Amino acid sequence: MADPNEHDFLDNLEEAMAEEFAEDEAEIDDEALELDQLRAERDQLKDRFMRALADAENARKRSEKDRREAENYGGSKLSRDMLPVYDNMKRALEAATEEQREVSAALLEGVELTMRELLNVFKKHGIEVIAPQVGDRFDPQHHQAMFEAPVPGTKAGDIIQVAAEGFMLHDRLLRPAQVGVSSTPAS
Repeated sequence: MADPNEHDFLDNLEEAMAEEFAEDEAEIDDEALELDQLRAERDQLKDRFMRALADAENARKRSEKDRREAENYGGSKLSRDMLPVYDNMKRALEAATEEQREVSAALLEGVELTMRELLNVFKKHGIEVIAPQVGDRFDPQHHQAMFEAPVPGTKAGDIIQVAAEGFMLHDRLLRPAQVGVSSTPAS
């Protein structure tokens, strides 16, 4: 027959193995938990990194756009302040009579040269003249109606008079052309 100590030994062996297995299982559970925590922390840090990278890229794009706008439109205030100079020179040239042109030919030639140089500087810096003609259609994007009047032989919305030319700075309106518009009703 079997010795009772032998049976105890087998029981003790099974208990020892069960305890060791439980400890190993607890260690594995602890390691798995720690691994899950590390993965979650890694994912969180990766997410923060990607967001920071996206923010940096957006800031770079914003600053590049701001730089371009400052380059293109930074002088818009000065440009706007120069428009009355253009208007006054144009009025001076238009007001000169033939007699005055003969007497002051050199002076008027100097004013015309100065006017051309001003237009060249405008062009160099992206300023374009909006010069509507009588008979053109009124465009509220580029024209400002100073008055309306019924004029026979025109349609409502036709330009009947140009009071002042307008100006664009690249794709932005510096000043609309000031015009008179026909209000003649359609017959």
